Amino acid sequence: MLEYLKKSLLTGVGMALRSKAEIEELAKDFAQKSSMDQEEARQFFAECQQKYEEARVNLDNKIEQAIEKIIHRLDLPTKKDIQELNNRVDELNKKLSELKD
Repeated sequence: MLEYLKKSLLTGVGMALRSKAEIEELAKDFAQKSSMDQEEARQFFAECQQKYEEARVNLDNKIEQAIEKIIHRLDLPTKKDIQELNNRVDELNKKLSELKD
């Protein structure tokens, strides 16, 4: 039963949807209630922190990918597209100025 609770606490989705403080508190409570010794509790806490960071990065990446798909579907210009257009306008303005001189 304790192993099941530990695994459910460490699942990626559960980790990603909680704040870091919540995860730390849950890990501390779990360690106390499960009668872990100090070394086990420290390892468990470190594992929770690592899993939290992995879940956060993974969720950030998924959100970024979803936003990129939406931008692509809506055919919205990206920052890179706008910068390229600005560079072209700058070049054309420079050429126009040279022709006027």
